[in-house]
Amino acid sequence: MIPVILSGGSGTRLWPMSRAARPKQFISLMGTNSLFQSTLQRLQGLDGPQAVEPLVICNEAHRFIVAEQCRELGLTPRGILLEPVGRNTAPAVAIACLHALTRDPEALLLVLPADHHIESIARFHEALRAGMDAARQGKLVTFGIVPDRAETGYGYLQVAGQPVTGQACAIERFVEKPDLATAQRYVEQGDHLWNSGMFLFRASIMLEELQHFAPDVVSAARAALEAAQPDLDFCRLGIESFASSPDISIDYAVMEKTSKAVVVPLDAGWSDVGAWDAVGRHLDHDDEGNALRGDVVTLDTQDSVIVSENRLVCVLGLKDVIVIDTPDALLVSSKQSVQHVKDLVAKLKAQGRGQLDFHHIVHRPWGSYQPIDHGERYQVKRITVAPGERLSVQMHHHRAEHWIVVSGTAKVTLGDQDVLLTENQSTYIPIGVVHALENPGRIPLELIEVQSGSYLGEDDIVRFDDRYGRR
Repeated sequence: MIPVILSGGSGTRLWPMSRAARPKQFISLMGTNSLFQSTLQRLQGLDGPQAVEPLVICNEAHRFIVAEQCRELGLTPRGILLEPVGRNTAPAVAIACLHALTRDPEALLLVLPADHHIESIARFHEALRAGMDAARQGKLVTFGIVPDRAETGYGYLQVAGQPVTGQACAIERFVEKPDLATAQRYVEQGDHLWNSGMFLFRASIMLEELQHFAPDVVSAARAALEAAQPDLDFCRLGIESFASSPDISIDYAVMEKTSKAVVVPLDAGWSDVGAWDAVGRHLDHDDEGNALRGDVVTLDTQDSVIVSENRLVCVLGLKDVIVIDTPDALLVSSKQSVQHVKDLVAKLKAQGRGQLDFHHIVHRPWGSYQPIDHGERYQVKRITVAPGERLSVQMHHHRAEHWIVVSGTAKVTLGDQDVLLTENQSTYIPIGVVHALENPGRIPLELIEVQSGSYLGEDDIVRFDDRYGRR
């Protein structure tokens, strides 16, 4: 069985912790590992001691995060396919099927979103084994979550008869997100499950159904793979071909139309972690029902979700609120309004707010940088370069830079000269001079960068050479 991890989501409803450059699947919300890493880890042991070799489909901008987080787990992906644009789940599934079938005509694919949380791994494995039996018989398996409350944020699956956990059941119909009264009736009837968006099937069978119900998706996927280009450990899908695919989910494209769909009920403490109230259900709670994480002190506060990333947050005399504090942005919301965070994000986007894209610490394949101060014609950053890593050979048209080494050793290229700098030493890079920065040592290199000039945007970089394939 090949795990296919879909990692293209943006997670806007979990702003300000989830941002475009590092969305929710790649951040640690409820533990030390990210949701992406937890998705991979919960597959360990399913097929014995052998390591999981996932096929990951992700946004091009997140490729280095995917590679690094797999490396941290000691996993080597069988492939990291880069989507040039977002086109929903049907094109991604088609790409996965075609990719797998070139290597194994009997390939069994387990398609999982990268941003789900599951508490009981044992029950999850039990459901997967039941799904494998059905998939080997030619069924297209989806997993339906046994609901524990009336939920209006999920689609539902109506089962023919009463669902039995651990057994594949016939699907009566797919149901769109209901209103509260309808959702309550579904829960009381006992024959409706939440639609989880997880699937298990033989690649050949799914491809046949895609070809029958959504041939344009298959044609675009096939052309995108044929035009794909290798890039380090990644595979860049053909841009024009992939972009020509219909933007459609695998549910709409196939699952709601095929006669081969079945559902395996899953009761394992599942959540798609779609909003801050959902995150709160999986955090530690105090005696007043508050879900807390970080340095938080409350008084006369009940049933709230309060998260602090790096400083003391105190909440007094409130009930049913969401408070999310990060170094450069603070969100305060009622629980009733938390589903509308994406609308707030849209407003911030219209204002051109940089806090939508990057965190206070911006990660790069060579390390990270942290803005410290900025003003008219200057800005200051703290830069950390990992051992053995190197920034691109580059030049700026509008800014000069001063570098002061705080710790470690810097190998600096200025034009045709190389110099070594150590702690408390510095250098100056004039406007228009080609330069590069490398850490040749065994400990992280930390330096302070002072930029000055008429324009200080990140797009004022002309790259001449880059070991990470950035443009």
